[in-house]
Amino acid sequence: MDRTDSPYAEDWLKVARRDWHRIHVLLKDGDADGAGFFLQQAVEKYLKAFLLIHGWKLKKVHTLQSLLDEAAAFAPQVVALRPVCERVSGFYIGDRYPSVEAEGLQTEDIRRELLEAQLWGIGRYGPVL
Repeated sequence: MDRTDSPYAEDWLKVARRDWHRIHVLLKDGDADGAGFFLQQAVEKYLKAFLLIHGWKLKKVHTLQSLLDEAAAFAPQVVALRPVCERVSGFYIGDRYPSVEAEGLQTEDIRRELLEAQLWGIGRYGPVL
């Protein structure tokens, strides 16, 4: 089984923490697009870990909004994360597809979303609910 198929929350948290670290490395280097990409990746993995902890059966889902909808079944208050998830989702596309590159994305933009995500515990343990 490769790690993308792991049904264990701790496996997802381990990779999410590594992605979280990469955000900070890229921010120090001034790479807003790269940091934004890893922010999206980290949030996705933290949400999957949260879901697995609550008995969710792992699915091949990558959109933060879909994962958030699934998480709401276990903790309805998680929907408050929707605005940050919608903004962070765009960071993935901006770094990966040059035709829709995130124009003018600045490290300050990433830092702002990073702080909001941290309010929910993302970056430490997963969503605090």
